[in-house]
Formats: sequence, C-alpha cells, structure tokens
Amino acid sequence: MYDWIGAHLSILMFLVLTVIMFVGYPVAFVLGGVALAFGVLGIFFDVFRAQQFYSLIPRIWGQAVQNPALIAIPMFVFMGTLLERSGVADDLLHALQVLTRRIPGGLAMSVTLMGTIMAATTGIVGASVIMLTLIALPKMLESGYQKELSVGTIASAGTLGILIPPSIMLVIMGDLLTISVGTLFTAAVLPGLLLSVLYLVYQGILAAVRPELAPALSKAAGPQTRAEFWKLMLKSFLPPTFLITVVLGSIFGGLATPTEAGAAGSVGAMVLAAWNKRLSVKMLREVIESSALTNALVFFIVFGATLFSYVFRALGGDDVVLEILAAMGLNTGWSILIFLMVLVFIMGFFFDWIEICLIVLPIFAPILLKVDFTPHLAANKDFMIWFTILIAVNLQSAFLTPPFGFALFYMKGTVPPSVTMAHIYRGIIPFVALQMLGVALCIIFPEIVLWLPRKLGYMD
Repeated sequence: MYDWIGAHLSILMFLVLTVIMFVGYPVAFVLGGVALAFGVLGIFFDVFRAQQFYSLIPRIWGQAVQNPALIAIPMFVFMGTLLERSGVADDLLHALQVLTRRIPGGLAMSVTLMGTIMAATTGIVGASVIMLTLIALPKMLESGYQKELSVGTIASAGTLGILIPPSIMLVIMGDLLTISVGTLFTAAVLPGLLLSVLYLVYQGILAAVRPELAPALSKAAGPQTRAEFWKLMLKSFLPPTFLITVVLGSIFGGLATPTEAGAAGSVGAMVLAAWNKRLSVKMLREVIESSALTNALVFFIVFGATLFSYVFRALGGDDVVLEILAAMGLNTGWSILIFLMVLVFIMGFFFDWIEICLIVLPIFAPILLKVDFTPHLAANKDFMIWFTILIAVNLQSAFLTPPFGFALFYMKGTVPPSVTMAHIYRGIIPFVALQMLGVALCIIFPEIVLWLPRKLGYMD
C-alpha cells in the first residue's frame, strides 16, 4: 500500500486539487499550495527530492516573470478596459444596429458582430459580457426579443474574446507549449470567425422562422438622411475598426510582436477616447487600477500553475496518465484526442478556462506530440498548432456551461430582475451546441485552423 501511494501521488494530487477547487479558495493559492504540499509528501515517500524545490523559484522567474510573451497581457487588458470605459464600444453597437436594421434578427446579429469586433480589441470576457449586457439587453427587450435569445446572444458574443486574437488565453497557451503567439493568433482567426458566422446563421434562421422571437427594428431607428448615416459611420464605426486592423495587421504582417501591437493598441485606444472627448484623469486612473487587478490575477494563476505542473511531472504524472489511458483502451492518437476533447468540455462545467488550460495541456500535449496524425494533417509538425486551437475553441464553452460558467454569473449580476437564471441557462443551450459544432468542424477540416498561418508563412 505504501509503495502504491508513492507511485500514484500525482493522481492523488490531481484529485485533491479538484476537490479543493469547489471550496472557493483563490485558484492561484490552491494550485501552488497543493503543489508544495505534495512535494513534501513526495519527500516522505522517496519519490521527490528536497533539492528539487530549489528549482521552483528559477522556474517561475524564467517562465513567467522574465517571459517577454506575457508582457502582451497587460497591454491588451488595458486597451480593452479603456475602450469599454470610454464609451467607444457603446457607439460601435449603435452603428452596427443601423447597418443591420433591415435584416431579420438584425439586432441580435449586431450584438454578435459587436462581440466579434470587441473580441479583436479586448480579449476580456468579463468586461465584454457585462458591457454587452448593459448596452444591448435593454434595447433587445424593448424591441420585443425573447429573453432566452437575448441573453444567449449576448453571452456567446461576449465570450468570443477568449478565442479571437488578441487573446490572453492564446498568449498563455503559446507560452506553455513553446509556440509562437503570432502563429496561434493567425490560426485562431478563422475558427473564431467560424463561430461568429454560426451564431449569425442561427439567429437569421430563427428570426425568419419565428419572427415573434426577434422582431425587426423600425425604419425610424437610426439616422434618417445619408449625411447623418455617414457621420455616424465616420464617428462610431470606422475608428475602432481601424484600430483593430492596425493591431492585428501589424502582428500578422510581421511588423510588430504581440507586445508591441498591444502597446500601439493601448495608445490608439487613448486617442479614440480623447477624440470622443471622454478621456479624463479620473477615468484613466480607474482603467489603470482595473487593469492592474486583472493582470495580478492572471499572473498569480500562472505562478501557481507553474508550480503545479512542475511537481506533477516530477512525481511521474505523465507515466501514470499513460497507464490510465492504456487501461481505458485509449491507445491510439485519435482515441486520446477525442477523450481529451470530451474531458475538457466536461471540466468546463466546473472550472475556469485558465485552470483547465494550465493543468491539462502540460499533461496531454507531450503524450499526443508522439502520435502521427498524417495523412489527416498535411505534415505532423502542424499538429501542435491544430491541437492548441482545438483546445482553445473547446475551452470557450467553459464560460457558458452551467453551473459555474463565468459569463453566466457576469450576466446575472447585470440583468434586470425579470431575467432569471433559468432564462440564462435555457438561452445558452443552442449556442453551446453551435460551439461544439465548431470544434467538430475544426477537427474534421484542419485547414480551418492551418490555412491562414500557412498562407502567411508562419508554418514554413
């Protein structure tokens, strides 16, 4: 029994982490605390040496503190928070409403388009969901939209920011797997747009079949003359669109690193806020404080996850996982990949994306890296890019699946009393199904992920 426990400490470590997660302690402290505790247990069971603890601080320092890729996170957080606080996002939604007012379900589509555009500027799901709820939900309910469709549209659109670049999740995943962040950004563009298109198609079909759920906007909504229309487009639509083009174009074109593009985007966001006469010292102070708190949360979780993955692998976690997969009959690359996709989806019901990402990737990526997926992939060297984006698309559902979907809680805190949690749960079901369809399409057709980075020369 003593020897069995020593050989399976890594599995016990994972189970203890899973249980403590439900207690409600901060994720960063749970990850780091469990890692330290099981490192000490490993010493008693003679499967971990005390000297290995000396490697923890240099590992954290080298992989997180000194990592230039992670510097991009504060830049994009600041840019997104500033756009949200300055009212630029509110103006953009109004412009999109005007553009889509003649289309069945046009208001729902404008919210999805708004979420897609904001995803390319923020990458902050909490800010996007809250902002869209405050701005769009009252208008949708006033226009006679079904509550379930309204909240489902807003929640799904708000979570696109975790996938469409510049994405904090892709920055962290690129660092974990030693993959170029620029390559991941380009690979995530088409899958992110695919999800957006799936949402739009669903909304259009639903509005055409059941117009009472999504009434058309009146022709009186928005500007009545051509001059007013172009003035609105010039003021509210073109500036944020230009900012997105500059930020992403500089990354995809190889003119700037994600960090440099994030810095340029932050300056651009301040220029837009000033141009709209909404930039003030007080607002800037609030944006800096909010951004600092968000960044501190992200980096503390990175520290804790670094400790956890280090101790887990030092205790032989990789070998134990291989044994478990073999015992389950999962001894082929495809069976392991499908099992992992299902596992990530189920974990999304209980954990945040960053917890799943930082725990699962270091365990399964080395295992799958040894598998040959040709001829499904043109070249097996493309596997890690394809695999990472599959996980990223799958992880987006973690924000929407009850009982712990964070987007649902963000929304519940801002909706009026007439919108209950039951409305929210029912509303997200079709959109979660569409996300799973998106994952399946990316698995079946890997070129959805690989075509753009290959076209731009990232795969050479």
